[in-house]
Amino acid sequence: MAASPSSVTVTVPAVVPRMKLGSQGLEVSAQGLGCMGMSASYGPPKPEPDMIALLHHAIAAGVTFLDTSDLYGPHTNELLLGKALQGVARERVDLATKFGVSFVDGKRQVRGDPAYVRAACEASLRRLGVDCIDLYYQHRIDTRVPIEVTIGELKKLVEEGKIKYIGLSEACASTIRRAHAVHPITAVQLEWSLWSRDAEEDIIPTCRELGIGIVAYCPLGSGFFSSGEKLMDSLPKQDIRRNLPRFQPENLDKNVKVFECISELAKRKGCTPSQLALAWVHHQGQDVCPIPGTTKIENFNQNLGALSVKLTPDEKVELESYTATGNVQGDRHHQMNNTWKNSETPLLSSWKYE
Repeated sequence: MAASPSSVTVTVPAVVPRMKLGSQGLEVSAQGLGCMGMSASYGPPKPEPDMIALLHHAIAAGVTFLDTSDLYGPHTNELLLGKALQGVARERVDLATKFGVSFVDGKRQVRGDPAYVRAACEASLRRLGVDCIDLYYQHRIDTRVPIEVTIGELKKLVEEGKIKYIGLSEACASTIRRAHAVHPITAVQLEWSLWSRDAEEDIIPTCRELGIGIVAYCPLGSGFFSSGEKLMDSLPKQDIRRNLPRFQPENLDKNVKVFECISELAKRKGCTPSQLALAWVHHQGQDVCPIPGTTKIENFNQNLGALSVKLTPDEKVELESYTATGNVQGDRHHQMNNTWKNSETPLLSSWKYE
């Protein structure tokens, strides 16, 4: 059973801490806000006035690191943020968006060629209504184009003042190294949670060696650590989680046992399972910034309470034992070819621009 509201004692911190993300000077709130679900992927777009109110609430609370992408919608999430940020002092927000995935004739296409990089950036600037993007990620790696070519164009955008810092999302260690050699990479975004830990073997150590910040998306297991199997009862038909391997019946029955263990520890600590799972991510290091997404102010406040949850070394080990190898069933994506496991690009020396 999950911790009941009456048993939860964790409070929202009065001040959200700030942290240095990477080693190039970017500073963000220690917890961000993933904005995808407001406009896409998790069912129909949510009412715009409600989402703008949520964004304003987040900024007022001190969560200023807002994460979006031109893919979300597509485009509508950036437009939403653009509307929400009208009248908000630019220096109050740490704005991150992404490029690299487009749809051509209804088919998904990953692109990293220079012309596309530039066009995507300029379009995002217009939709967001800003002169400069704080952190601009390559959302997925174009395996047809050397990473040096893509980063080379991003470097030009930095020099032109259109973006401040460069990031990568779902990139393997060798791709990160090659990119960083062209221009310093400030952050790598990857899926990291109690049940998605495969990046710990190679990617995270590489980031730390190079002084690159780590941004953890889906830190709540796409909502699983909020309500377990009950999550499936409320998902709209269009929600992409209905297709994720870990939510399929043959895997969900086994994964529920993981949630039950986390819930029991949360009950002992006087917090919710989601706060406990999110606190675990925060305890991975001062270079890690999780970006849980939500569409409700109540859930946002609950997520913020995770910053006040303190784990002992023994509790951390206990949590990790619940999701040890073999306990979690199913891949994290149904299209694993779109992850860091397949992000190698051609060598620059062997590539000809087409």
